[in-house]
Amino acid sequence: MPITVTLLQKAYGSFSPKMFQSAISSLCMGLEAEVKFKGKSGRQWVEVEVSGEDEAVALQLLDREIGLAPVSFDKVKRFSILRGRVVSPGKDDAKLVVDVGVLSPRVCDAAMSLQRLQAQLTDGKKPALPSLIKLYCLVDHMPLHVKIVSKGDVEDELMEAELSEYQMSQFSAWIRSSLDRLIVLGAWLHDIERAVKVSGHGRDVIRIESLGLLEHAVVCKLGTDAVGLMPKLGPHMPIALLAPFLPRKIRKIIDRPLL
Repeated sequence: MPITVTLLQKAYGSFSPKMFQSAISSLCMGLEAEVKFKGKSGRQWVEVEVSGEDEAVALQLLDREIGLAPVSFDKVKRFSILRGRVVSPGKDDAKLVVDVGVLSPRVCDAAMSLQRLQAQLTDGKKPALPSLIKLYCLVDHMPLHVKIVSKGDVEDELMEAELSEYQMSQFSAWIRSSLDRLIVLGAWLHDIERAVKVSGHGRDVIRIESLGLLEHAVVCKLGTDAVGLMPKLGPHMPIALLAPFLPRKIRKIIDRPLL
């Protein structure tokens, strides 16, 4: 019997079932398994149907490369490391909310308090949440790895969380590199590659790092400004959201790179 699972990938921006099916088929190439796009959950998470002799292997691959949503509140434990997407940043100046795919028996998101974010991201300094969001590109749909520090009860709408060691390590590496990154949310990799080529800025880009199927970081060469790159690439990706990650600006605020 086929198994239906919810992937930790949202359908938004330039998402299309046809493009998704092509990407997922390429990912599972060589396996005796079929992975079909089935639809979307109420919060736009992608659902797929998996079947075939290598069904178990395909599920492991999907979990490793994309992530499988826990869906049920019971599957989340204290200290669980979860992948998710930022939702509605800036609406609450006291916390940042991350959708981690908990949908049953009710939607339950992970929330990081402003104080916890300040301790982790700015060495205890006290910028307001909108400033932190801008500094670290914590915008809608930004992928984040979080650790649940207090689960609470099933009746609660939020679980208390903090950034995971993996997420802190990623941000730290980005800062230490001193290279600007242009975060692109809601576009396929080939859309970004085309935008870089058509705009004539191939020489300004070192590589494109994939954070998800529709989420990427364009790594700029030393001396290339991500803010200046935005109006060059943006017109070629009108549906995508672009946000600059600027290590030098972060260093000025925290006085030193993160460890």
